[in-house]
Amino acid sequence: MNATITSYTPSHNIRIITATSLFDGHDASTNIMRRILQDSGVEVIHLAHNRSVQELVDTAIEEDAQGIAMSSYQGGHMESFKYMIDLLKERGASHIKVFGGGGGVIVADEITELEDYGVTKIYSPEDGATMGLQGMANHMIEQMDFSTLAHHDLDPASLTVQNRRELAGFITAMQQAKATDQDRLQQLTATIAPLAEKHHPPVVGITGTGGAGKSSLTDEIIVRFLHDIKDIDICIICCDPSRRKTGGALLGDRIRMNAISNSERVYMRSLATRDSSNEVSEALPEAIMVAKAAGFDLVIAETAGIGQGDSKITDLADVSIYVMTSDYGAPSQLEKIDMLDYADLIVVNKFEKKGSDDAIRDIRKQVQRNRKAWESKPEAFPVYGTIASKFNDDGVSALYHGIVELLKEKSAFAFSPSLPKPDSKVSSSKTIVIPTERIRYLAEISETIRNYHAKSTELGEKISQRNHFLQSAEMLAAVDDEQAGQSAALLNEQAEKLSTDIDKDSETLLKEWNTIQEAYSGDELIYHVRGREVRVPLITTSLCHSRIPKISLPTFKDPGDIYRWLRKEHLPGYFPYTGGVFPLKRTAEDPTRMFAGEGGPAQTNRRFKMLSANYEAKRLSTAFDSVTLYGWDPAERPDIYGKIGTSGVSICTLDDIKLLYDGFDLCSPTTSVSMTINGPAPIILAMFMNAAVDQQLEKYENENGHKPDQQKAREIKELVLANVRGTVQADILKEDQGQNTCIFSIEFALKMMGDIQEFFIANKVRNFYSVSVSGYHIAEAGANPITQLALTLSNGFTYVEYYLARGMDIDEIAPNLSFFFSNGMEPEYTVIGRVARRIWAVAMKEKYGASSSSQRLKYHIQTSGRSLHSQEIQFNDIRTTLQALCAIYDNCNSLHTNAYDEAITTPSQESVRRALAIQLIVNREWGLAKNENMNQGSFIVEELTDLVEEAVLTEFDRISERGGVLGAMETGYQRSRIQEESMYYEHLKHSGEYPIIGVNTFRNPEADFAAENATLELVRASDEDKQEQLDRLADFQSRHQDESGPALERLKQKALNDGNIFAELMETVKTCSLGQITGALYEVGGQYRRNM
Repeated sequence: MNATITSYTPSHNIRIITATSLFDGHDASTNIMRRILQDSGVEVIHLAHNRSVQELVDTAIEEDAQGIAMSSYQGGHMESFKYMIDLLKERGASHIKVFGGGGGVIVADEITELEDYGVTKIYSPEDGATMGLQGMANHMIEQMDFSTLAHHDLDPASLTVQNRRELAGFITAMQQAKATDQDRLQQLTATIAPLAEKHHPPVVGITGTGGAGKSSLTDEIIVRFLHDIKDIDICIICCDPSRRKTGGALLGDRIRMNAISNSERVYMRSLATRDSSNEVSEALPEAIMVAKAAGFDLVIAETAGIGQGDSKITDLADVSIYVMTSDYGAPSQLEKIDMLDYADLIVVNKFEKKGSDDAIRDIRKQVQRNRKAWESKPEAFPVYGTIASKFNDDGVSALYHGIVELLKEKSAFAFSPSLPKPDSKVSSSKTIVIPTERIRYLAEISETIRNYHAKSTELGEKISQRNHFLQSAEMLAAVDDEQAGQSAALLNEQAEKLSTDIDKDSETLLKEWNTIQEAYSGDELIYHVRGREVRVPLITTSLCHSRIPKISLPTFKDPGDIYRWLRKEHLPGYFPYTGGVFPLKRTAEDPTRMFAGEGGPAQTNRRFKMLSANYEAKRLSTAFDSVTLYGWDPAERPDIYGKIGTSGVSICTLDDIKLLYDGFDLCSPTTSVSMTINGPAPIILAMFMNAAVDQQLEKYENENGHKPDQQKAREIKELVLANVRGTVQADILKEDQGQNTCIFSIEFALKMMGDIQEFFIANKVRNFYSVSVSGYHIAEAGANPITQLALTLSNGFTYVEYYLARGMDIDEIAPNLSFFFSNGMEPEYTVIGRVARRIWAVAMKEKYGASSSSQRLKYHIQTSGRSLHSQEIQFNDIRTTLQALCAIYDNCNSLHTNAYDEAITTPSQESVRRALAIQLIVNREWGLAKNENMNQGSFIVEELTDLVEEAVLTEFDRISERGGVLGAMETGYQRSRIQEESMYYEHLKHSGEYPIIGVNTFRNPEADFAAENATLELVRASDEDKQEQLDRLADFQSRHQDESGPALERLKQKALNDGNIFAELMETVKTCSLGQITGALYEVGGQYRRNM
């Protein structure tokens, strides 16, 4: 039995920065380690996912930390860790220890090389097994157990805004001296106080209840200062509570502050309260003094969350702000809040919450009573209503003006704002995404589906009874007997009564079934499209000369059974589309997608041509590298360079997109594209649309010998937009719920997605999906199939509700949505397409009153990436084959089969051919796949369909109870569900209770997996590929250097003025690169705000 590992007790106060590397969203392990460090007495500044080396080094210096701990799972780790060591040396901070980990991604030779280079320790999976997590934490703490003061000169002459290292050192010195050495404190104060008095900038103090959104509000205020006053320097000092039991602390304010990383004019320092018994650190006054002495123009001090009787910040600030929400209880509780006596400004944040209007009213009255200002109107008091999570909220802007006015009144603050001042002190609109009155939309959908099935059961029984009555009456009428005749009349009368309960639509449905049966009974299905007769074969012949029907009809005789079946199933192509959205698959076109992404656009273009060579239909699915996914331009900086073209293609300009799809007719009805891009989706989509338009303009010029005139060019653009086919996978909701690869805030990203849909409607873009709502990434993050389905559908309905709230028509919304799921090995995967189609169709028809085209859910599948974990990686193809068979039986609209080596490397040409062969064999050789409604009529499939559907509706109810999808996201509900299910799966896998062949059972004892994997063909972007991409970017930016600045400014103004951002992006991408555009949108406040 292993002995319990006790925590190492340090001699010094230890501070560490924890984060994941740039373009890496895997922060679960980092969260686990930072919690253990906190429990061991360490003060942790946690920065979460996707942090550059420069950010981490800057933070460690500003926070005067002893160490940085970074996880790196996405490759590029050699460049990143070495760059960190180099940067620390360059900044004179090589005393800061560097720790790292990356699961099995960082191999033994690389660990040795990095530790020889200067990394203190890279922890391997073996270290985790031998040392344990606490043992690893103890090792880190022991290495960091020193004072940083020996590495600072503490020269007052070097105490400036620019010298962040000395500024941090002085704050640490003051904090330590106040706690342990009063003589030293007096010496330091005597040195610094004159400088502080000389500069004497104003101090804004921000305090409030825990969870009121103080950090987010502070960040939004700083964004406005930076955007409005171009040469202001700001210092932020934030306090967070230390845990009395352990001494550790989570310093969690920096994670919420986007303005810090986007500006060199902001310095931030986090302070733990340590031995203080209140909401501020004992050293906060001294830290403010240091900031004043350094010459900042404004100092902002934010306290930890406070109770009703705390008001210490008012002693330190020129202007004090109290932040609360409407959740304070009864109005009498306001009489107990000290800060309502002392605060200069009072803020009700999260103003979109129910009861906020009443809260503002009651708080104004309380302030009026406290100030005895009976002659003033309640609206005149400085009580503001803000929504800090809302992009460019005018309530926050009003508060900003209130702060500036008070600073001018109470201090020598000399700056004047140019930002327009709102008329009101509260947010003019509480609708962030979904209107308050619509937040029960999922509960309403659940109720609609259940009522639909209840009607099917009720009327089905009545139809059966009526049929029995009529059949019995017919039999009795044939008997020559008076009593029999009377009985027959009575039965006919009862049948007539039942008929009055059966509505006209139900009668029509039964009559139409007779016609449909007849149409499907021959060798061909004959129908007409726009007056043209179309004939499709209904029979295939096997090698045994057996006639195999493409559509197998049910053999029910009872009309009640038929009615219930038609309402729950029907044939493919008929409502509720359970069996499929089209009557038959297209002839000579498999649902195969060609998936590629490697190196630069030229390399991926070659892979596309290889994959599609044997297919008339070109279904091009693009995987992008992490640099592109996070909205950056490629660069020579090591932590970026290492990831260019790795595990995806690097795309950053319109030139790149044109090269990526070169040789493919983007307007052909047999060409469609799928772009898995997430955050930067609107930018990449604008590039694609421009590439498609330019392709046709060039075609016209080549065919006619001259460029088209303005009228002709406009016609060509209209034709292109009406004909391009494909989808952009831009489901920002699942990114926050599952993978964390968000770059724009939820509200801002949804705003852009709505702008895309409005642009599509205005320009008649009907063949391109404006968003592919993805369950694949939810499943890959660990969700089980029911949770994947429930969260994905709920996200889809959220887009519908948001677009409806913007005034769009349901039949102009729903056809532009598609759904993308993952398949796995669990039984529920057999029916997720059936359940998804039925729920969507019934909700669209019965609740939203949508047309038949809106009722058809487009169901796209990718085989599971999670199941590619067998060490004998060829076994992975077996699972992929079964999952592909499952998808094809379920009539998916398209299918991507993963290559067996996809979890290890960018798939090789050989492995991709095998993945495509799986589909070819199933579609063209597997006999039963010739039938197209394979799953219908199976008892287990029908039972599973009902079971999974009810489980999804129950999940809808749970989400609805939490305020809909966005309300549940605010509490972390979806992310928590996914993580719990992932941990449950991992537990069963590691314990062996859930057998996985080649993973925890049936493993080859003779195999040398390390040697086998070493022989794998690793597809990586070469230095030549990367340099080619860097050169193309430099050339593009050079050609457009005079146009890009004004274009970015127009884009920013469009965003700030609530214009259609996508329409503007269609112009911006012609002269600006991806990174330039992302940066511009960050500047105006659109960046995603991370959380714990």
